[in-house]
Amino acid sequence: MNTNNVQKRARDKKIVLGMLPYWTPLVPPQGIGMLKAYLEKHDYTVKIIDLNVHETFKKVYTDYFNKIGEFVPMHNRGNFYNIGHDVLHNHMMAAIKYTDETKYIKLVKTLVYHSFYTKILDNQAIELNRIMQYFYEKLEEYYIELIKVEQPGVLGFSIFKGNIPAAIFAARVAKRENKSIKVVMGGGAFTDFHALGSPNFEALLQETVDCVDLFIVDGQGEKVFLKYLEGELSDRRVASLKELNLAPIPFHDLDIADLSDLDTGLYPYIIATGSASCPNECTFCNASKFYGRYREKNAKQVVQEMLKMYRKYGKQLFFMSDSLLNHIVTDIATEFINLGTTLYYDCYFRVDDNAADLDKTMLWRRGGLYRTRLGIESGSQKILDLMNKKITLEQSKATLYGLASAGIKTTAYIVIGHPYETEEDFQMTLDFVDEMKDYIWQAEPNPFYYHYTGQFGADDWKDKRMLLYPEEARSMLVFDTCTLNCEPLREERYERLHRFTAHCDKLGIPNPYTASEIHAADERWHKLHKNAVPSVWEFETWGKYIDEARNVVRYAGAKNVLASNTDFDF
Repeated sequence: MNTNNVQKRARDKKIVLGMLPYWTPLVPPQGIGMLKAYLEKHDYTVKIIDLNVHETFKKVYTDYFNKIGEFVPMHNRGNFYNIGHDVLHNHMMAAIKYTDETKYIKLVKTLVYHSFYTKILDNQAIELNRIMQYFYEKLEEYYIELIKVEQPGVLGFSIFKGNIPAAIFAARVAKRENKSIKVVMGGGAFTDFHALGSPNFEALLQETVDCVDLFIVDGQGEKVFLKYLEGELSDRRVASLKELNLAPIPFHDLDIADLSDLDTGLYPYIIATGSASCPNECTFCNASKFYGRYREKNAKQVVQEMLKMYRKYGKQLFFMSDSLLNHIVTDIATEFINLGTTLYYDCYFRVDDNAADLDKTMLWRRGGLYRTRLGIESGSQKILDLMNKKITLEQSKATLYGLASAGIKTTAYIVIGHPYETEEDFQMTLDFVDEMKDYIWQAEPNPFYYHYTGQFGADDWKDKRMLLYPEEARSMLVFDTCTLNCEPLREERYERLHRFTAHCDKLGIPNPYTASEIHAADERWHKLHKNAVPSVWEFETWGKYIDEARNVVRYAGAKNVLASNTDFDF
Protein backbone atom coordinates (compact mmCIF):
# COMPACT_ATOMS: atom_id res chain seq x y z
CA MET A 1 0.00 0.00 0.00
CA ASN A 2 1.20 3.51 -0.79
CA THR A 3 2.84 5.10 2.28
CA ASN A 4 1.04 8.39 1.72
CA ASN A 5 -2.33 6.63 1.69
CA VAL A 6 -1.50 4.82 4.95
CA GLN A 7 -0.57 8.12 6.59
CA LYS A 8 -3.76 9.77 5.30
CA ARG A 9 -5.92 6.97 6.71
CA ALA A 10 -4.15 7.30 10.06
CA ARG A 11 -4.80 11.06 10.06
CA ASP A 12 -8.46 10.56 9.17
CA LYS A 13 -8.77 8.23 12.16
CA LYS A 14 -7.12 10.77 14.50
CA ILE A 15 -9.50 13.18 16.22
CA VAL A 16 -8.75 15.98 18.68
CA LEU A 17 -11.70 17.23 20.71
CA GLY A 18 -11.32 20.48 22.61
CA MET A 19 -12.97 22.66 25.22
CA LEU A 20 -11.66 26.16 24.65
CA PRO A 21 -11.73 29.20 26.95
CA TYR A 22 -13.69 30.42 28.65
CA TRP A 23 -15.77 28.01 30.66
CA THR A 24 -15.47 27.69 34.46
CA PRO A 25 -13.48 24.47 34.96
CA LEU A 26 -15.29 22.94 37.93
CA VAL A 27 -15.10 19.52 36.29
CA PRO A 28 -13.33 17.92 33.35
CA PRO A 29 -15.44 18.35 30.19
CA GLN A 30 -17.82 15.42 30.22
CA GLY A 31 -19.25 15.72 26.72
CA ILE A 32 -15.98 15.31 24.85
CA GLY A 33 -14.91 12.64 27.35
CA MET A 34 -18.01 10.62 26.50
CA LEU A 35 -17.40 11.15 22.79
CA LYS A 36 -13.85 9.87 23.19
CA ALA A 37 -15.08 6.71 24.92
CA TYR A 38 -17.71 6.11 22.23
CA LEU A 39 -15.55 6.79 19.17
CA GLU A 40 -12.59 4.75 20.39
CA LYS A 41 -14.88 1.72 20.51
CA HIS A 42 -15.29 2.29 16.77
CA ASP A 43 -11.56 2.23 16.03
CA TYR A 44 -10.83 5.96 16.12
CA THR A 45 -7.95 7.52 18.00
CA VAL A 46 -9.21 10.43 20.08
CA LYS A 47 -7.39 12.99 22.18
CA ILE A 48 -9.24 15.50 24.35
CA ILE A 49 -7.94 18.84 25.60
CA ASP A 50 -9.26 21.52 27.95
CA LEU A 51 -7.53 24.88 27.65
CA ASN A 52 -9.50 26.33 30.55
CA VAL A 53 -7.00 24.71 32.93
CA HIS A 54 -3.95 25.59 30.82
CA GLU A 55 -1.73 27.94 32.84
CA THR A 56 -1.30 30.47 30.02
CA PHE A 57 -5.02 30.92 29.48
CA LYS A 58 -5.81 30.88 33.19
CA LYS A 59 -3.40 33.78 33.62
CA VAL A 60 -5.03 35.70 30.76
CA TYR A 61 -8.39 35.25 32.48
CA THR A 62 -7.02 36.48 35.80
CA ASP A 63 -5.28 39.45 34.16
CA TYR A 64 -8.44 40.41 32.27
CA PHE A 65 -10.67 40.46 35.33
CA ASN A 66 -8.04 42.13 37.48
CA LYS A 67 -7.85 44.87 34.88
CA ILE A 68 -11.63 45.33 34.82
CA GLY A 69 -11.52 45.40 38.61
CA GLU A 70 -9.18 48.40 38.42
CA PHE A 71 -11.81 50.36 36.48
CA VAL A 72 -15.08 49.28 38.09
CA PRO A 73 -15.87 50.52 41.62
CA MET A 74 -16.79 47.92 44.22
CA HIS A 75 -20.41 49.07 44.47
CA ASN A 76 -20.94 48.34 40.75
CA ARG A 77 -19.44 44.86 40.58
CA GLY A 78 -22.46 42.77 41.53
CA ASN A 79 -21.77 39.11 40.71
CA PHE A 80 -18.45 40.23 39.25
CA TYR A 81 -17.21 37.19 37.34
CA ASN A 82 -20.58 36.00 36.08
CA ILE A 83 -21.69 39.31 34.59
CA GLY A 84 -18.11 40.00 33.52
CA HIS A 85 -18.32 37.00 31.21
CA ASP A 86 -20.74 39.01 29.06
CA VAL A 87 -17.97 41.55 28.54
CA LEU A 88 -15.37 38.85 27.97
CA HIS A 89 -17.10 36.72 25.33
CA ASN A 90 -18.32 39.73 23.36
CA HIS A 91 -14.85 41.26 23.51
CA MET A 92 -13.39 37.95 22.29
CA MET A 93 -15.66 38.08 19.24
CA ALA A 94 -14.96 41.72 18.47
CA ALA A 95 -11.21 41.10 18.73
CA ILE A 96 -11.25 38.76 15.73
CA LYS A 97 -13.71 40.82 13.68
CA TYR A 98 -12.84 44.50 14.00
CA THR A 99 -11.33 46.46 11.12
CA ASP A 100 -11.52 49.96 12.58
CA GLU A 101 -9.59 50.37 15.84
CA THR A 102 -11.44 53.52 16.88
CA LYS A 103 -14.79 51.73 16.62
CA TYR A 104 -13.30 48.71 18.40
CA ILE A 105 -12.22 50.83 21.36
CA LYS A 106 -15.64 52.47 21.49
CA LEU A 107 -17.34 49.06 21.48
CA VAL A 108 -15.22 47.72 24.36
CA LYS A 109 -16.19 50.76 26.41
CA THR A 110 -19.84 50.04 25.56
CA LEU A 111 -19.51 46.39 26.60
CA VAL A 112 -18.11 47.35 29.99
CA TYR A 113 -20.79 49.98 30.49
CA HIS A 114 -23.72 47.66 29.79
CA SER A 115 -22.54 45.09 32.34
CA PHE A 116 -21.14 47.30 35.09
CA TYR A 117 -22.73 50.67 34.26
CA THR A 118 -19.35 52.28 34.66
CA LYS A 119 -17.75 54.46 31.99
CA ILE A 120 -14.13 53.63 31.20
CA LEU A 121 -11.60 55.70 29.27
CA ASP A 122 -10.07 54.97 25.86
CA ASN A 123 -6.71 54.05 27.37
CA GLN A 124 -8.43 51.61 29.74
CA ALA A 125 -10.19 49.91 26.83
CA ILE A 126 -6.82 49.71 25.05
CA GLU A 127 -5.34 47.92 28.06
CA LEU A 128 -8.09 45.30 27.83
CA ASN A 129 -7.49 45.01 24.08
CA ARG A 130 -3.82 44.22 24.67
CA ILE A 131 -4.74 41.37 26.99
CA MET A 132 -7.13 40.05 24.35
CA GLN A 133 -4.48 40.31 21.64
CA TYR A 134 -2.08 38.29 23.79
CA PHE A 135 -4.79 35.65 24.31
CA TYR A 136 -5.19 35.10 20.58
CA GLU A 137 -1.45 35.10 19.97
CA LYS A 138 -1.07 32.26 22.47
CA LEU A 139 -4.10 30.38 21.16
CA GLU A 140 -2.69 30.54 17.64
CA GLU A 141 0.69 29.25 18.84
CA TYR A 142 -1.02 26.41 20.70
CA TYR A 143 -3.06 25.20 17.73
CA ILE A 144 -0.19 25.47 15.26
CA GLU A 145 1.86 23.21 17.53
CA LEU A 146 -1.09 20.89 18.19
CA ILE A 147 -1.72 20.33 14.49
CA LYS A 148 1.97 19.79 13.83
CA VAL A 149 2.38 17.22 16.61
CA GLU A 150 -0.98 15.41 16.56
CA GLN A 151 -1.70 15.63 12.81
CA PRO A 152 -5.46 15.14 13.28
CA GLY A 153 -7.89 14.52 10.46
CA VAL A 154 -10.76 15.98 12.47
CA LEU A 155 -10.96 18.72 15.08
CA GLY A 156 -13.99 18.87 17.34
CA PHE A 157 -15.01 21.76 19.57
CA SER A 158 -17.46 21.70 22.46
CA ILE A 159 -19.04 25.14 22.22
CA PHE A 160 -20.93 27.37 24.62
CA LYS A 161 -21.76 31.04 24.40
CA GLY A 162 -18.53 31.93 26.20
CA ASN A 163 -16.07 30.01 24.03
CA ILE A 164 -17.49 30.29 20.51
CA PRO A 165 -15.11 33.13 19.49
CA ALA A 166 -12.04 31.13 20.52
CA ALA A 167 -13.38 28.03 18.76
CA ILE A 168 -13.96 29.95 15.52
CA PHE A 169 -10.47 31.44 15.71
CA ALA A 170 -8.85 28.04 16.35
CA ALA A 171 -10.85 26.47 13.52
CA ARG A 172 -9.53 29.11 11.12
CA VAL A 173 -5.97 28.51 12.29
CA ALA A 174 -6.45 24.79 11.69
CA LYS A 175 -7.85 25.27 8.18
CA ARG A 176 -5.02 27.66 7.34
CA GLU A 177 -2.41 25.16 8.52
CA ASN A 178 -4.02 22.15 6.85
CA LYS A 179 -6.96 22.63 4.47
CA SER A 180 -7.87 18.95 4.62
CA ILE A 181 -8.70 19.05 8.36
CA LYS A 182 -12.41 18.69 9.06
CA VAL A 183 -13.95 20.79 11.83
CA VAL A 184 -17.02 19.76 13.84
CA MET A 185 -18.74 21.81 16.54
CA GLY A 186 -21.44 20.82 19.02
CA GLY A 187 -22.44 21.46 22.61
CA GLY A 188 -24.58 23.54 24.90
CA ALA A 189 -24.52 26.66 22.70
CA PHE A 190 -27.73 25.52 21.06
CA THR A 191 -29.77 25.55 24.28
CA ASP A 192 -30.19 29.31 24.47
CA PHE A 193 -28.01 32.03 22.91
CA HIS A 194 -27.61 30.13 19.62
CA ALA A 195 -30.83 28.09 19.71
CA LEU A 196 -32.02 26.59 16.44
CA GLY A 197 -34.24 29.00 14.58
CA SER A 198 -32.75 32.07 16.21
CA PRO A 199 -30.94 34.84 14.30
CA ASN A 200 -27.80 34.01 16.26
CA PHE A 201 -27.83 30.44 14.99
CA GLU A 202 -28.12 31.68 11.41
CA ALA A 203 -25.33 34.19 12.06
CA LEU A 204 -23.13 31.38 13.41
CA LEU A 205 -23.66 29.36 10.23
CA GLN A 206 -22.82 32.32 8.05
CA GLU A 207 -19.77 33.39 10.08
CA THR A 208 -18.21 29.91 9.94
CA VAL A 209 -18.70 28.98 6.28
CA ASP A 210 -14.93 29.12 5.85
CA CYS A 211 -13.95 27.01 8.85
CA VAL A 212 -16.67 24.66 10.19
CA ASP A 213 -17.80 21.60 8.26
CA LEU A 214 -20.54 20.34 10.57
CA PHE A 215 -22.61 21.51 13.54
CA ILE A 216 -24.15 18.79 15.70
CA VAL A 217 -27.13 20.39 17.40
CA ASP A 218 -28.41 17.59 19.65
CA GLY A 219 -27.90 17.16 23.36
CA GLN A 220 -26.49 13.73 22.45
CA GLY A 221 -24.04 13.74 19.55
CA GLU A 222 -22.28 10.38 19.51
CA LYS A 223 -24.21 8.69 16.69
CA VAL A 224 -24.27 11.81 14.53
CA PHE A 225 -20.51 12.33 14.92
CA LEU A 226 -19.86 8.71 13.93
CA LYS A 227 -22.07 9.06 10.86
CA TYR A 228 -20.04 12.08 9.81
CA LEU A 229 -16.73 10.27 10.31
CA GLU A 230 -18.01 7.42 8.16
CA GLY A 231 -18.66 9.85 5.31
CA GLU A 232 -22.46 9.81 5.38
CA LEU A 233 -23.08 13.52 6.08
CA SER A 234 -20.76 15.21 3.62
CA ASP A 235 -23.66 17.16 2.10
CA ARG A 236 -24.74 18.75 5.39
CA ARG A 237 -23.55 21.54 7.66
CA VAL A 238 -26.14 20.91 10.39
CA ALA A 239 -27.19 17.52 11.70
CA SER A 240 -29.18 16.08 14.58
CA LEU A 241 -30.58 12.76 15.73
CA LYS A 242 -34.10 13.91 14.95
CA GLU A 243 -33.26 15.10 11.46
CA LEU A 244 -31.45 11.85 10.66
CA ASN A 245 -34.20 9.75 12.24
CA LEU A 246 -31.72 8.16 14.63
CA ALA A 247 -32.75 6.83 18.03
CA PRO A 248 -30.71 8.24 20.92
CA ILE A 249 -28.49 5.87 22.84
CA PRO A 250 -30.53 4.62 25.82
CA PHE A 251 -29.56 6.73 28.79
CA HIS A 252 -28.37 3.77 30.88
CA ASP A 253 -26.13 2.62 27.98
CA LEU A 254 -24.18 5.88 27.59
CA ASP A 255 -20.44 5.56 28.01
CA ILE A 256 -18.70 6.91 31.09
CA ALA A 257 -16.48 9.82 30.11
CA ASP A 258 -12.88 8.84 29.32
CA LEU A 259 -10.78 11.57 30.96
CA SER A 260 -7.43 9.82 30.64
CA ASP A 261 -5.93 12.63 28.53
CA LEU A 262 -6.60 15.21 31.25
CA ASP A 263 -4.98 15.98 34.59
CA THR A 264 -8.02 15.52 36.81
CA GLY A 265 -6.06 16.98 39.72
CA LEU A 266 -6.62 20.41 38.14
CA TYR A 267 -10.36 20.23 38.83
CA PRO A 268 -12.12 20.34 42.22
CA TYR A 269 -14.66 17.72 41.13
CA ILE A 270 -15.03 14.67 38.96
CA ILE A 271 -18.35 14.34 37.13
CA ALA A 272 -21.19 11.83 37.22
CA THR A 273 -24.77 11.73 35.92
CA GLY A 274 -27.92 10.14 37.27
CA SER A 275 -30.58 11.71 35.07
CA ALA A 276 -31.07 13.77 31.94
CA SER A 277 -33.26 16.77 31.17
CA CYS A 278 -35.71 18.27 33.66
CA PRO A 279 -39.35 17.50 34.51
CA ASN A 280 -40.16 21.20 35.03
CA GLU A 281 -40.85 24.13 32.68
CA CYS A 282 -39.75 27.35 34.41
CA THR A 283 -40.22 30.43 32.22
CA PHE A 284 -36.57 31.56 32.21
CA CYS A 285 -35.10 28.08 31.60
CA ASN A 286 -34.66 25.82 28.57
CA ALA A 287 -33.27 22.50 29.83
CA SER A 288 -36.27 20.30 29.01
CA LYS A 289 -36.69 21.88 25.56
CA PHE A 290 -33.13 21.04 24.54
CA TYR A 291 -32.61 17.70 26.31
CA GLY A 292 -36.07 16.24 25.71
CA ARG A 293 -38.05 14.09 28.10
CA TYR A 294 -36.74 13.46 31.59
CA ARG A 295 -34.86 10.13 32.05
CA GLU A 296 -33.20 8.46 35.04
CA LYS A 297 -30.60 5.78 35.58
CA ASN A 298 -30.98 3.07 38.18
CA ALA A 299 -29.33 4.21 41.43
CA LYS A 300 -27.17 1.08 41.57
CA GLN A 301 -25.76 1.90 38.14
CA VAL A 302 -25.07 5.51 39.14
CA VAL A 303 -23.21 4.44 42.28
CA GLN A 304 -21.18 1.80 40.46
CA GLU A 305 -20.17 4.33 37.80
CA MET A 306 -19.11 6.77 40.51
CA LEU A 307 -17.07 4.08 42.25
CA LYS A 308 -15.39 3.22 38.96
CA MET A 309 -14.45 6.87 38.43
CA TYR A 310 -13.20 7.13 42.01
CA ARG A 311 -10.94 4.10 41.61
CA LYS A 312 -9.60 5.39 38.30
CA TYR A 313 -9.04 9.05 39.15
CA GLY A 314 -8.75 9.06 42.93
CA LYS A 315 -11.30 11.82 43.52
CA GLN A 316 -13.92 11.41 46.20
CA LEU A 317 -15.82 14.63 45.46
CA PHE A 318 -18.27 14.50 42.54
CA PHE A 319 -20.34 17.02 40.65
CA MET A 320 -23.61 15.61 39.36
CA SER A 321 -24.45 17.04 35.94
CA ASP A 322 -28.19 16.37 36.38
CA SER A 323 -30.57 19.29 36.03
CA LEU A 324 -32.09 18.08 39.31
CA LEU A 325 -31.18 15.16 41.59
CA ASN A 326 -34.34 15.12 43.74
CA HIS A 327 -35.96 12.11 42.15
CA ILE A 328 -33.05 9.74 42.76
CA VAL A 329 -31.08 11.23 45.67
CA THR A 330 -32.68 8.97 48.29
CA ASP A 331 -31.91 5.84 46.29
CA ILE A 332 -28.31 6.94 45.65
CA ALA A 333 -27.71 7.81 49.30
CA THR A 334 -29.25 4.53 50.46
CA GLU A 335 -27.09 2.56 48.03
CA PHE A 336 -23.90 4.18 49.35
CA ILE A 337 -24.97 3.53 52.95
CA ASN A 338 -25.74 -0.12 52.19
CA LEU A 339 -22.35 -0.55 50.50
CA GLY A 340 -20.55 1.01 53.46
CA THR A 341 -18.72 3.33 51.07
CA THR A 342 -18.61 7.11 51.09
CA LEU A 343 -18.37 9.37 48.08
CA TYR A 344 -19.54 12.98 48.22
CA TYR A 345 -21.61 14.71 45.57
CA ASP A 346 -22.65 18.26 44.72
CA CYS A 347 -25.85 18.67 42.70
CA TYR A 348 -28.63 20.87 41.41
CA PHE A 349 -31.69 20.41 43.58
CA ARG A 350 -35.29 21.59 43.52
CA VAL A 351 -37.07 23.09 46.51
CA ASP A 352 -38.79 19.99 47.85
CA ASP A 353 -41.03 19.04 50.79
CA ASN A 354 -38.81 16.01 51.39
CA ALA A 355 -35.96 18.37 52.27
CA ALA A 356 -38.02 19.69 55.19
CA ASP A 357 -37.89 16.21 56.73
CA LEU A 358 -34.71 15.90 58.80
CA ASP A 359 -34.93 12.12 58.69
CA LYS A 360 -34.58 12.40 54.92
CA THR A 361 -31.85 15.05 54.91
CA MET A 362 -29.82 13.16 57.50
CA LEU A 363 -30.07 10.03 55.34
CA TRP A 364 -28.86 12.05 52.34
CA ARG A 365 -26.02 13.50 54.41
CA ARG A 366 -24.93 10.04 55.59
CA GLY A 367 -25.18 8.85 51.98
CA GLY A 368 -22.75 11.49 50.72
CA LEU A 369 -24.87 14.49 49.69
CA TYR A 370 -22.41 17.37 49.96
CA ARG A 371 -23.93 20.47 48.40
CA THR A 372 -27.26 21.42 46.87
CA ARG A 373 -27.67 24.21 44.31
CA LEU A 374 -31.20 25.46 44.73
CA GLY A 375 -33.31 27.61 42.44
CA ILE A 376 -34.71 29.84 45.18
CA GLU A 377 -35.03 32.59 42.54
CA SER A 378 -37.07 35.18 44.47
CA GLY A 379 -38.50 36.16 47.83
CA SER A 380 -41.75 37.22 46.15
CA GLN A 381 -44.49 34.65 45.69
CA LYS A 382 -45.85 36.73 42.81
CA ILE A 383 -42.56 36.39 40.93
CA LEU A 384 -42.26 32.67 41.69
CA ASP A 385 -45.72 32.21 40.18
CA LEU A 386 -44.78 34.27 37.10
CA MET A 387 -41.75 32.01 36.71
CA ASN A 388 -43.99 28.93 36.87
CA LYS A 389 -41.74 27.58 39.65
CA LYS A 390 -44.63 25.75 41.36
CA ILE A 391 -43.07 26.28 44.77
CA THR A 392 -43.92 28.50 47.73
CA LEU A 393 -41.73 30.71 49.88
CA GLU A 394 -42.48 28.48 52.85
CA GLN A 395 -41.21 25.46 50.93
CA SER A 396 -38.04 27.35 50.03
CA LYS A 397 -37.41 28.21 53.67
CA ALA A 398 -38.13 24.66 54.83
CA THR A 399 -35.78 23.23 52.20
CA LEU A 400 -32.91 25.52 53.19
CA TYR A 401 -33.45 24.78 56.86
CA GLY A 402 -33.70 21.01 56.42
CA LEU A 403 -30.59 20.72 54.27
CA ALA A 404 -28.46 23.12 56.33
CA SER A 405 -29.46 21.47 59.60
CA ALA A 406 -27.99 18.23 58.23
CA GLY A 407 -24.78 20.13 57.41
CA ILE A 408 -25.28 20.02 53.64
CA LYS A 409 -24.06 23.15 51.84
CA THR A 410 -26.80 25.19 50.21
CA THR A 411 -26.39 27.52 47.27
CA ALA A 412 -29.36 29.82 46.76
CA TYR A 413 -29.60 30.93 43.13
CA ILE A 414 -31.50 34.19 42.80
CA VAL A 415 -32.82 35.71 39.57
CA ILE A 416 -32.75 39.49 39.81
CA GLY A 417 -35.11 41.52 37.62
CA HIS A 418 -37.44 38.91 36.16
CA PRO A 419 -40.00 40.70 33.95
CA TYR A 420 -42.47 42.66 36.06
CA GLU A 421 -40.45 42.39 39.27
CA THR A 422 -41.19 45.57 41.22
CA GLU A 423 -39.12 47.28 43.88
CA GLU A 424 -41.46 45.75 46.46
CA ASP A 425 -40.81 42.27 45.04
CA PHE A 426 -37.08 42.90 45.18
CA GLN A 427 -37.30 44.05 48.80
CA MET A 428 -39.04 40.77 49.60
CA THR A 429 -36.02 38.94 48.19
CA LEU A 430 -33.69 40.98 50.41
CA ASP A 431 -35.91 40.16 53.39
CA PHE A 432 -35.87 36.47 52.47
CA VAL A 433 -32.08 36.16 52.51
CA ASP A 434 -31.97 38.23 55.70
CA GLU A 435 -34.28 35.75 57.40
CA MET A 436 -32.51 32.65 56.04
CA LYS A 437 -28.89 33.86 56.15
CA ASP A 438 -27.65 31.16 58.53
CA TYR A 439 -29.03 28.42 56.29
CA ILE A 440 -27.43 29.66 53.08
CA TRP A 441 -23.82 28.65 52.37
CA GLN A 442 -23.76 30.74 49.19
CA ALA A 443 -26.13 33.27 47.65
CA GLU A 444 -25.53 33.63 43.93
CA PRO A 445 -27.55 36.32 42.16
CA ASN A 446 -27.80 36.61 38.41
CA PRO A 447 -29.66 39.18 36.38
CA PHE A 448 -32.53 37.90 34.29
CA TYR A 449 -31.31 37.06 30.79
CA TYR A 450 -33.59 37.01 27.80
CA HIS A 451 -32.92 34.67 24.87
CA TYR A 452 -34.51 35.00 21.45
CA THR A 453 -35.93 31.50 21.68
CA GLY A 454 -35.67 28.42 23.88
CA GLN A 455 -37.04 29.77 27.17
CA PHE A 456 -40.56 28.71 28.08
CA GLY A 457 -41.51 32.35 28.49
CA ALA A 458 -39.87 33.56 25.27
CA ASP A 459 -43.07 33.79 23.22
CA ASP A 460 -44.77 35.90 25.88
CA TRP A 461 -41.93 38.42 25.81
CA LYS A 462 -41.09 38.55 22.10
CA ASP A 463 -42.96 41.80 21.42
CA LYS A 464 -40.85 43.53 24.08
CA ARG A 465 -37.40 42.43 22.92
CA MET A 466 -34.85 44.93 21.67
CA LEU A 467 -31.15 44.95 20.87
CA LEU A 468 -28.86 45.79 23.77
CA TYR A 469 -25.92 46.97 21.69
CA PRO A 470 -26.12 49.46 18.80
CA GLU A 471 -26.89 48.13 15.32
CA GLU A 472 -23.51 49.28 14.01
CA ALA A 473 -21.75 46.97 16.49
CA ARG A 474 -23.18 43.86 14.78
CA SER A 475 -20.29 43.64 12.31
CA MET A 476 -17.91 43.10 15.24
CA LEU A 477 -20.15 41.20 17.66
CA VAL A 478 -21.77 39.00 14.95
CA PHE A 479 -24.36 37.79 17.46
CA ASP A 480 -27.21 39.83 18.89
CA THR A 481 -27.77 40.28 22.60
CA CYS A 482 -31.40 41.10 23.30
CA THR A 483 -32.99 42.66 26.33
CA LEU A 484 -36.62 43.43 27.16
CA ASN A 485 -38.31 46.79 26.98
CA CYS A 486 -40.35 46.24 30.13
CA GLU A 487 -39.94 46.83 33.83
CA PRO A 488 -37.45 46.45 35.27
CA LEU A 489 -35.20 47.70 32.48
CA ARG A 490 -31.69 46.29 32.24
CA GLU A 491 -30.00 49.14 34.11
CA GLU A 492 -32.46 48.76 36.98
CA ARG A 493 -31.90 44.98 37.03
CA TYR A 494 -28.18 45.47 37.37
CA GLU A 495 -28.60 48.19 39.99
CA ARG A 496 -30.67 45.71 42.03
CA LEU A 497 -28.02 43.06 41.46
CA HIS A 498 -25.40 45.36 42.98
CA ARG A 499 -27.70 46.13 45.92
CA PHE A 500 -28.37 42.44 46.49
CA THR A 501 -24.64 41.72 46.54
CA ALA A 502 -24.02 44.55 49.01
CA HIS A 503 -26.87 43.29 51.20
CA CYS A 504 -25.41 39.77 51.30
CA ASP A 505 -21.97 41.16 52.09
CA LYS A 506 -23.48 43.04 55.02
CA LEU A 507 -25.19 39.86 56.23
CA GLY A 508 -22.01 37.82 55.82
CA ILE A 509 -23.49 35.50 53.18
CA PRO A 510 -20.68 34.59 50.77
CA ASN A 511 -20.68 34.18 47.02
CA PRO A 512 -17.22 32.60 46.80
CA TYR A 513 -15.26 32.29 43.58
CA THR A 514 -11.56 32.08 44.42
CA ALA A 515 -10.02 29.25 46.44
CA SER A 516 -9.49 31.50 49.46
CA GLU A 517 -13.10 32.70 49.32
CA ILE A 518 -14.38 29.11 49.20
CA HIS A 519 -12.19 28.22 52.18
CA ALA A 520 -13.60 31.17 54.15
CA ALA A 521 -17.17 30.16 53.22
CA ASP A 522 -16.50 26.63 54.46
CA GLU A 523 -15.12 27.95 57.75
CA ARG A 524 -18.27 30.03 58.24
CA TRP A 525 -20.43 26.97 57.53
CA HIS A 526 -18.57 24.92 60.13
CA LYS A 527 -19.19 27.60 62.74
CA LEU A 528 -22.90 27.68 61.92
CA HIS A 529 -23.65 23.94 61.65
CA LYS A 530 -22.41 21.08 63.81
CA ASN A 531 -22.89 18.56 61.02
CA ALA A 532 -21.20 20.66 58.34
CA VAL A 533 -19.74 18.65 55.48
CA PRO A 534 -15.93 18.59 55.13
CA SER A 535 -14.24 21.61 53.61
CA VAL A 536 -13.22 21.39 49.97
CA TRP A 537 -9.63 21.64 51.17
CA GLU A 538 -9.94 18.28 52.93
CA PHE A 539 -10.41 16.59 49.55
CA GLU A 540 -7.27 18.08 48.06
CA THR A 541 -4.89 15.46 49.45
CA TRP A 542 -4.45 12.71 46.86
CA GLY A 543 -5.29 9.32 48.29
CA LYS A 544 -6.88 10.68 51.47
CA TYR A 545 -10.16 8.88 52.12
CA ILE A 546 -12.82 10.81 54.05
CA ASP A 547 -15.45 8.68 55.74
CA GLU A 548 -17.10 10.97 58.30
CA ALA A 549 -20.51 10.99 56.60
CA ARG A 550 -21.62 7.57 57.77
CA ASN A 551 -21.13 8.56 61.42
CA VAL A 552 -23.08 11.83 61.33
CA VAL A 553 -25.90 11.96 63.89
CA ARG A 554 -28.79 14.34 64.27
CA TYR A 555 -27.91 16.90 66.90
CA ALA A 556 -30.17 18.02 69.72
CA GLY A 557 -32.23 21.04 68.78
CA ALA A 558 -32.60 20.21 65.10
CA LYS A 559 -36.28 19.84 64.31
CA ASN A 560 -38.48 18.88 61.42
CA VAL A 561 -39.88 21.92 59.66
CA LEU A 562 -42.75 20.91 57.43
CA ALA A 563 -43.81 23.50 54.90
CA SER A 564 -47.49 22.72 55.29
CA ASN A 565 -47.92 23.62 58.94
CA THR A 566 -45.00 25.61 60.26
CA ASP A 567 -44.50 29.14 61.46
CA PHE A 568 -41.02 29.89 60.13
CA ASP A 569 -39.71 31.66 63.19
CA PHE A 570 -35.99 31.52 62.48
